[in-house]
Order: sequence, then C-alpha cells, then structure tokens
Amino acid sequence: MRPTRWVATIAVFVAAAVLWQSGLTFAQAQGGSPAASPPAATPPAAATPPAATPTPATPPATSPPAASAPAAQAPAASPPAAQAPVASPPAAAAPAAPPPAASAPAPTGDAPFGEDVTLTAKTIVYVSGKATWDKAFEAIQDALKAVNAYLQKQSIAPIGPAMTIYTATDDNGFSFRAGMPVAQAPTPAPTGDLAVGQSPAGKALKYVHRGSYDAMDSTYEAITNQLDDKNLEAQDLFVEVYVTDPLTTPDDKLVIEVYVPLR
Repeated sequence: MRPTRWVATIAVFVAAAVLWQSGLTFAQAQGGSPAASPPAATPPAAATPPAATPTPATPPATSPPAASAPAAQAPAASPPAAQAPVASPPAAAAPAAPPPAASAPAPTGDAPFGEDVTLTAKTIVYVSGKATWDKAFEAIQDALKAVNAYLQKQSIAPIGPAMTIYTATDDNGFSFRAGMPVAQAPTPAPTGDLAVGQSPAGKALKYVHRGSYDAMDSTYEAITNQLDDKNLEAQDLFVEVYVTDPLTTPDDKLVIEVYVPLR
C-alpha cells in the first residue's frame, strides 16, 4: 500500500509541475505580448513630434506678411515727396522784382536835356594845354595823368571827379584846363605845367553824355540847337565833368556831364 501512495504522490507532484510549467509558459506568452506593444507605441509617438514640426514652420510663413507691412510703410515715404512744395523757393524769385528797381537809372537818361543848375566854385589843381579836335581826348587824358601823379606824390586826395574846362574853341582846336578838385590849395604851390585855380560858378545848363568821346559831337550839336531855340546866351566856355574815370573806363562806357554857364 505504501508504494502505491508514493506513486500517487509523485504523480500529483508531476501533474502540478506540468501545470506550473504550462502556467509559466502561458504567463510568459502573455507577458511578452504586452512588452512588444509598448515599443510599437513608441514609433507612433516619435512620428507625432515630426508631424508637430510642420506647425513651427507655419510661423515663418506668417512672417512674410509681417515683412509686407514695412512695404506698406512706403506710402509713409510719399509724404516727404509731398515736400515737393519746398519748390516754393521759386517764390523767392519774387526778389526778381528788384530788377525793375534797377531800371530806376533810366530816369537819369530821361532827365531834362538842359537842366537848370547853379555851379559852385571849387579849388582845382590843373594842367593847361591846347589840342586839335582829333586828339582831344588823348590830350585831356595826358593832362589828367600829370595832375593825378602830382596829387599822389603830395598825398592829396581829390574831393570830386576830374573835369575839363574849355576856355576857347575854334574850328581847328581848343584851349583847356584839365584838373581835379581838392579841399584846399597845396602848399607849396605846384610849378611847371601844373597850377591851382577855381572852377566856374553861377547859373548853367546841365547835360549828360553817355558813350564814346568821339560821339560827343552829336551831344554838342544838340546843345547848340537848344540854346538857339531858347535864345539863351552862353559864356565863352563850358565844362566837362567825368562821372566815370576817363583814365580807366572803356570808351563806350563813359558818362560825362556837360555844364554850359549862362551869361
């Protein structure tokens, strides 16, 4: 009986071992499946981040519109273009109005031909001489150069423009005194061709000549005609005052005042 019980006991243990082994194998099979599925889940999770990556790419797409906004500021630059009205400086061309003012000298040319004036005597340093009409201006210039050299040497400044006093005239030529006015007679008095005297004084008619000295003939002819028309009697002399410097002014730019003293 005892061996049979041992056999039964062993059989029970063997059956239990088989069952245990089967359970273990089953458990391993069950445990292996779940373990494998997590790795499968991991790839999808990894795939998800890449899918999310496109989402960050979207913001760069929105940044171009932001760049277009500065482009919209280009209109803001157009307001400076509106500063084109700064062209109003042409309005500054209004100062061009002064030129009409410059035409004011024209009245000088329109001044009465033969204006009544009163001459005041002036002390002059002069050179006396004679000349023919064809050498008139050269003779006057030479005389004035001599006077000018004397005044500079004596440190005397003239107080007015140079002048020529015609003391006698005829068809061939004339006698003259060409000089410059000074504040007072020099001391000692000049010698040689130089002398000190007084310019004419009293009532006179004033005329203005503009242009070359050679054209003076027409001016004097007009003066003679006016004196005849008005029955005016002139003294036997007349005076030329050189408004422009006769030594440096171009011949065609000369301005000369002619005074005809009346009796």
